[in-house]
Amino acid sequence: MRRPLAAAAAGLVLVAGAAAGAATVLSSAAAPPRHAPGASAPTGTTPAPGDSNPPGDIPDTQVFVPWSAPGGGFTVKVPEGWARTTQGSATVFTDKFNSVRVEGIHASTAPTTNSVRAKDIPAIRATSTHFTLVKVADVQRKGGRAVLAEYRADSAPNQVTGKRIPLDVQRYVFYQSGKGEAVLTLSGAVGADNVDPWRTVTDSFRWH
Repeated sequence: MRRPLAAAAAGLVLVAGAAAGAATVLSSAAAPPRHAPGASAPTGTTPAPGDSNPPGDIPDTQVFVPWSAPGGGFTVKVPEGWARTTQGSATVFTDKFNSVRVEGIHASTAPTTNSVRAKDIPAIRATSTHFTLVKVADVQRKGGRAVLAEYRADSAPNQVTGKRIPLDVQRYVFYQSGKGEAVLTLSGAVGADNVDPWRTVTDSFRWH
């Protein structure tokens, strides 16, 4: 599986800073507990399935639930149980190093790889630390065509330690005439293997 690269610049700030906002949690069962890196399971017990996942990996047991944008327009599945915050027109779901950012944007023309390179990427680069563009490409998902920008950048400083972590980011821009753009930005710590969960999210996108 290839590693994901995805969060708009604003999404990067939210990964480390989501705790600063008032977070609400989607109702659900919590993900299976994990042991701290390097720690072994108690004697006589069998490790839970999630114990083999590196920090930042989304467990295979993660459940995804449909979520609709305020005011309607589109629906996308998001990880159940993740903290939810609202910043402006965007809604962000976070857990540890991972983030799903969803935003509806007014637009009268469909995005292209050239328009994303010319307009979106410079804006992201200007507000990011250690930004590295990987690619911009047209992709097809079950809900339709999207322009994907993959890049790497640092998170915002941790509110307690001040440390940053490098993130792999995927930013998908879907478009429908009369409804504008729907931007899904997915991010996780570099090295996390979240290709399948991110595919679940992006394949679930549907216009109403």
